[in-house]
Amino acid sequence: MALTDPSKRLEAMPPYMFAELERRIADKRAAGIDVISLGIGDPDMATYPHIVEAMQAAVAENANQKYPSNRGREEFRQAFSDFYLERFGVDIDPGSEVIPAIGAKECIYNLCFAFLDPGDVALASDPGYPVYTGGPILAGAEVVLLPLLPKRDFAPDLGAIDRLTRERARLLFLNYPNNPSGAVVPEGFFEEVVAFARENEILVVHDNAYSETTYDGYVAPSFLATDGAKEVGVEVFSLSKGFNMTGWRVGAILGNADAISAYWRLKTNVDSGLFDAIQLAAAAALTGPRGPLDEMNAIYSRRRDLVVETLRAIGVDVASPKGTIYVWAPVPDGHSSTSFAEMVLEEAAVVVSPGSMYGRSGEGYFRISLTTPDSRLTEALERLREHLA
Repeated sequence: MALTDPSKRLEAMPPYMFAELERRIADKRAAGIDVISLGIGDPDMATYPHIVEAMQAAVAENANQKYPSNRGREEFRQAFSDFYLERFGVDIDPGSEVIPAIGAKECIYNLCFAFLDPGDVALASDPGYPVYTGGPILAGAEVVLLPLLPKRDFAPDLGAIDRLTRERARLLFLNYPNNPSGAVVPEGFFEEVVAFARENEILVVHDNAYSETTYDGYVAPSFLATDGAKEVGVEVFSLSKGFNMTGWRVGAILGNADAISAYWRLKTNVDSGLFDAIQLAAAAALTGPRGPLDEMNAIYSRRRDLVVETLRAIGVDVASPKGTIYVWAPVPDGHSSTSFAEMVLEEAAVVVSPGSMYGRSGEGYFRISLTTPDSRLTEALERLREHLA
């Protein structure tokens, strides 16, 4: 074995898809091509001013520049407790049922190491966020994919999971509103999940990254609002998308106190906590006015309508999502997800994400992100119209 050969677990991992997408965009732009990326979901609008102001004040305080606590500041935990009660009707004990996460990605990854041993199984939505599959692989566990299909309103068929898989499963990853499909949770599904998890002793991890980004009057629920949910699960809440804070890397894990205690035990050996100033800014985000979120959602709603109308006009049968910052659409006849994305990049200099990047069940789809300024989004859609009509 050579000095710099990576571990077997790392060799088992495919390249992180967004890193590869960023590399291809950079290569095209370096060649002088005006590429418009509709691939990555990174909000183009600024973080809300009251959050930035809170951060500026907090970062200037010497006391906030010391090592933070992995358990989180009292202000941070109380802000989440208050937010969950007001927004979702969920009682959260700030002392034992919430601690900070350095973004949802870090939280989901660390949960895999806290709860999975070699030979264990993680149940993961397919298509889904890649960390649902990458984290278990790096932890030495096995991933069993649960197809999300339109005929089931993009909800996995829990009844189709065989007995041996259920016996080995330790974690179940879910995400609604759903990335990449934009689907919202079907009526009664969370109740089904609680019963399934209780019967099979599986910890549910609900990735609640998009609850604050919804349209047409739809209000997304928290999994933890389901009767019995805190007995069997945790929820990862991210401020990245709804509050335009992707670069801040801030979120929280909430719910089952025993699970959160195990997560905290792991984190004390992995990192030194979330910067106090960011925690205080997050508290300001959660306790601040909802007006900026409503304005942001109005912008996304307008962009969503523009994308859907354009795609339908050129013959793409696409549904209009009620949540997330994405439009999930079937590729035209004669194309795979990858071949369509390649054609759009080469002929129109527009980047879309091939659905296969999100799992086997994503084949046959592509994803468009709504996080591109209006003028550039309009130009990208005109390019697609020109090359696909």
